[in-house]
Amino acid sequence: MKQADTKRRIYTVTELTRRVKILLEEGFQQVWIEGEISGVSPISTGTVFFTLKDEKAQLKCVIFANMAKALKFKLKTGLQVTCRGRISVFERDGRYQFYPDVIEPKGLGALQLAFQQLKERLLAEGLFEEEHKKPLPFLPQRIGIVTSPRGAAIRDILQVLRRRFANLSIIINPVKVQGEGSGLEIARAIDEFNSFGAVDVLIVTRGGGSLEDLWAFNEEAVARAIFRSAIPVISAVGHEIDYTISDFVADLRAPTPSAAAEQVIARKQELLDRIDNFYSRAKIAVCNKIELLQEKLRVFRGRYVFKEPTDLIRQYKLRIDELVSILDLKASHLAEIYQERYNVLIGKLHALSPLNILSRGYSITLKLPQRHSVTEVKTLKIGERLETKLACGSFISKVEKIEGDDRQ
Repeated sequence: MKQADTKRRIYTVTELTRRVKILLEEGFQQVWIEGEISGVSPISTGTVFFTLKDEKAQLKCVIFANMAKALKFKLKTGLQVTCRGRISVFERDGRYQFYPDVIEPKGLGALQLAFQQLKERLLAEGLFEEEHKKPLPFLPQRIGIVTSPRGAAIRDILQVLRRRFANLSIIINPVKVQGEGSGLEIARAIDEFNSFGAVDVLIVTRGGGSLEDLWAFNEEAVARAIFRSAIPVISAVGHEIDYTISDFVADLRAPTPSAAAEQVIARKQELLDRIDNFYSRAKIAVCNKIELLQEKLRVFRGRYVFKEPTDLIRQYKLRIDELVSILDLKASHLAEIYQERYNVLIGKLHALSPLNILSRGYSITLKLPQRHSVTEVKTLKIGERLETKLACGSFISKVEKIEGDDRQ
């Protein structure tokens, strides 16, 4: 029995764990692993714990604060990554885990570069400028949606729209939202809605996913289709932290598909409540105005003029009679003054009148046929006919002899 005991090698838990740790660290000093991130748990020291998994297994991972700070992106559940690092054992828990020193989102390098280059180019062209943003209609009658008919995004949008405004008209243009050719389908759907022209606003949307999943909304064809759209466009792609080129070009960016549905139309009950409020305020204002006018009417009805309207007429009639009497008096006085002036003028005219002179034996001689007055004999010729006017009547004569003519 003692001989058997001397041949056995008995390890303590610490010794065995350490030997396993050494074996793993020596055997897996630099190893590349591919998987999906889940269970991201940062702690106050800056260390981040997460799990890499595939369909059949999972691996606990740890990155320390300096490594976490150096990452250019945020670790999040569902992200497919490729990691390089070492395998070791956490002795206290007897658990082996992976310590990556390089983490690369799967396929992110080329896509991220393309994203940045396109973003900078479109920004330089002015496609993101605020001056190009079109306002959304207050109460759209028909909403167009560009998305996959089988995705969660369309279900969320329809649910919200039915809840907020049940009798809206909605048109869905079904497209692929990821994969080869999806960007061209989305751009074509936006153009088709503009050709159709019978929608008030467009929602371009899909649910969340990786950068590769959302890439269709980062394609230049989609950006330019949104920019040239005469219909206002809401971009609602992915989750709140996801940004795509379509978000920057669109007239409005919604953080989620559900948020887009909430922003595109006000809640029907809210509108009805506002209408009721306006109606109530208008009714109160009209009632107050009526009461004010009624009070003014009561005041007017209490005045003397409305109680004895004929008395006021009598007073005005007396005033008119008084004014007529004064007018008659003044008119008579003026007539006397002007009659006197007339008589004086008539007297003067009578005194100066040639007819008055004729009555004293004088006459007036006129040369015919011009009827010019004859004042000097030098203006006469033998044989000319003359008209002589007397105080009563006139006669015609002919010049037979001229005397006193200086020419003779």
